[in-house]
Amino acid sequence: MRENTMQATRNRSEALRAYVKDLYIYVVLVLIVVIFSVVKLDQVEMFGRGHFLSPDSVVNLLRTAAPILTLSGAFTLLMISGYIDLSVGSAMSLSAVVFAWLILNGFAFLPAILITLSLGIAMGTLNGYIVMKLRITPVIATLVTLNLFKGIALLIVPRGLSAIKGNAAQPMPAWINDYARADVFFGLPMAFFVSLVVIAVLVIVQRKTILGKYAAAIGGNPVAAQLSGINAVKYVWVLYISVGFFAAMAGVARASFMSLGDPLSGDNMELDCIIAVLLGGTAFSGGEGSVLKTIVGALIIMCVTTGLMTVIPAFWQTVAKGSVLLFAVVLNHLLVRGKVNA
Repeated sequence: MRENTMQATRNRSEALRAYVKDLYIYVVLVLIVVIFSVVKLDQVEMFGRGHFLSPDSVVNLLRTAAPILTLSGAFTLLMISGYIDLSVGSAMSLSAVVFAWLILNGFAFLPAILITLSLGIAMGTLNGYIVMKLRITPVIATLVTLNLFKGIALLIVPRGLSAIKGNAAQPMPAWINDYARADVFFGLPMAFFVSLVVIAVLVIVQRKTILGKYAAAIGGNPVAAQLSGINAVKYVWVLYISVGFFAAMAGVARASFMSLGDPLSGDNMELDCIIAVLLGGTAFSGGEGSVLKTIVGALIIMCVTTGLMTVIPAFWQTVAKGSVLLFAVVLNHLLVRGKVNA
């Protein structure tokens, strides 16, 4: 009888853990929105000097969220497989610089974006080669390429300038803004709706395709995956390429939004992606996770970042974001601990 009672208690505990794990991310998002909704954002022009949930505020928040929404889904699949890419911010910056340079030098939008996306594929291929073929630890390999991509972006920018931008003699075409700023529907630009399509595709990839299932298998138990005949090199390399591709797409969105190519525009994007992934419940060691919950985590990051702009000084915002990362790491550990202990 006592053993039955203890088993029933354990079952209830596991059921509660699963319930919390499924819903906590949505509760956190609601709490963040409620907290900032009681604060008047009267110090920030981008919010139309209005309420956090005013139409103008929501539209501007979603506009600025397009890059991380575009990138974080692919980043999630890579982390589910047990790997990581710390170069995504620099890859995004380099893509923004190249895209702006192409536009400034007379390329039309379609050729410019195709070239930039090809660059993203090349960067992802390089990361995949270093990690999967040369078998260098992902953190070390992608730290190296982080500096490589950032260095190339800085080299492209002409001496004496901080970014690729127009001037009186060679102005940046006004239509560069159209992709990330022009109203398509409900005040939202094409870049936002492209990010929604990307999210939908990646959710399907995770839930319905071999790539998604194999990513979880490789991250959950690499030895068992190998014995099952799964080609980890092939599938993880594809995931690295996809991360590079979507980092380039995010860079296009950022360059379009800013009307210039800033070699530092992607700084800390890797940190934002990691926070979003961990908040979404993806195990840092791999094996499980959710693209959809990562997107909710990304929205939390955007809400926190924009909300704190009027609450604390700029130099404290990094501390606040680090605190959010610490919270995400601890929460992630608590939620996946049952899996690890099992």
